[in-house]
Amino acid sequence: MELSITLTSFTTIILSTLGIYIAVICYTRMFGKRSFSKMSSFDFAMTVAIGSIIATTILSSSVTLWQGVVGLLAVYVFQLIAALLRRYPLFQQLIDNQPLLLMHGEKILYDNLRKARVTEGDLRSKLREANVIEFHEIRAVVFETTGDISVLHCSDETKELEKWLLKDVAEN
Repeated sequence: MELSITLTSFTTIILSTLGIYIAVICYTRMFGKRSFSKMSSFDFAMTVAIGSIIATTILSSSVTLWQGVVGLLAVYVFQLIAALLRRYPLFQQLIDNQPLLLMHGEKILYDNLRKARVTEGDLRSKLREANVIEFHEIRAVVFETTGDISVLHCSDETKELEKWLLKDVAEN
């Protein structure tokens, strides 16, 4: 393990970092903020790929700045294409996970917890995070396509959950 750095490699790292940083800013401005959203698992994969390309471009002597810039461009373009194709139901089914209902009102759907590999402890944690203090407040808990858990709740027991909010959520 080498613990020293030469002036040349130091300068190369700084210039590569600046170049790839500018490329990320430019591409994000061109392709939009969606590039770093976490609306689908594909978006998350894009973010990981960008991080990997940035790190490799900055720290690997075998990858040039221009190769990193072109690699980034390719990832941004593919993400844009996938985002456009997600408008078509067939492609959306291929690329996206389906949200899964974990609780329907006060009822915990244990089979769905197992499918999502979410423990009761995870569920309790998310309910606390959402400031739920009584079960009757819960209208639905959804395991989203991104792996996030959404808690839909209201303290007014007479309020019904808008059906549109659960339109694409699998119940089992």
